[in-house]
This record gives sequence, C-alpha cells and structure tokens, in this order.
Amino acid sequence: MQEENEEFRISEDEFVQQLVIHQAALRAYARRMVPDWALVDEAMQEASVVMWQKRLELRSLDGFLPWARVVLRYKCLRQIQMLRQHRPVFGDDLLQLLAEQPVRAGSERLSDHMNFLQQCLRMFSAEQRELLLAPHSDEFSVVSLAEQRRKSANALYKLLGRLRQRLSDCLRRRISMEIT
Repeated sequence: MQEENEEFRISEDEFVQQLVIHQAALRAYARRMVPDWALVDEAMQEASVVMWQKRLELRSLDGFLPWARVVLRYKCLRQIQMLRQHRPVFGDDLLQLLAEQPVRAGSERLSDHMNFLQQCLRMFSAEQRELLLAPHSDEFSVVSLAEQRRKSANALYKLLGRLRQRLSDCLRRRISMEIT
C-alpha cells in the first residue's frame, strides 16, 4: 500500500497557481539575502526553472512554500557568490539568519496585507479600480484612460490622488484593527 503523500502529483496548473500565490513572499525572502532587486529577479527566474523541473518531487500543496524557499535560497547564494567577486557581502551564516528570522511571521503578515488590499479595492467601482491600477499596468496608462473617458489627464491624476488616499486610509484602518 502506498502512502498518501506518494500518490500526490502536482498538476501544471496547481504549480503555476502556487508560484503566483507565493511570489511576493518568495521575492521578500530573496531580498533579505540578496542586496539588489535585479539579482533577486535573476535568482527568482533561475529558481522558477528549477522548481518547474523538480515539481514532481513536491508531495503536497502545503509544502510548496518551504520547498520553494529551499530552491530559492540556493539560487540566492549563487547570486551572492558571483556578487562577492565584485564587492564585500555578508557571510552565509548571517545571510541565512536574516533570511529565515523575519520570513516566518513576515510571509503571513504579507498575505494578510494582500487580503486587506483586495478587500479595500472592492469598495471602489470597476472604473475606479481600473484607474487605481493603471500606473501599474502594461495595458493602461492614466493618459490612455483619459483619452478613452474623454477627460483631461490632469483631471484623472487628481482623481487618482483622491482614490489613492481613500485606499491608503482603508488599508491603515484594516492593519490597525489587526494590531489591536
């Protein structure tokens, strides 16, 4: 008789979903070790390829994040080794301590904050959300939205400022309720 965990096989869709869900936590984890965002991106890309190649070794969806951190840690250490050839970098023991210590609580807090952001975004209309997300989108810009809506870009930028303030206030309230 096979054990339950030996029967588990992560599908391609599940793998991609887990990678997307945990991307922010993994990037934060890598950034604690690697002092440069470009190197974090490089480590994330290399780790993603390795994780994809080894995805069938994963035995549960709950184990994805710890497993992904191990793969990412090795890729970050590789980036650090290459970086050491050009400038001084902290030792491996200190980097490991920095990477592990805050991530345990930090990834849960980051997940909570992402949920808060989604909750706060729901209080806006679809048109307002589109404007709030436009500066972060490859598809839309504030200027293109202004043209579509037949308004001046200046008017939309002013509205964007007010919407951002409302979003910020909502997030502060939700985070303060979490603390108390």
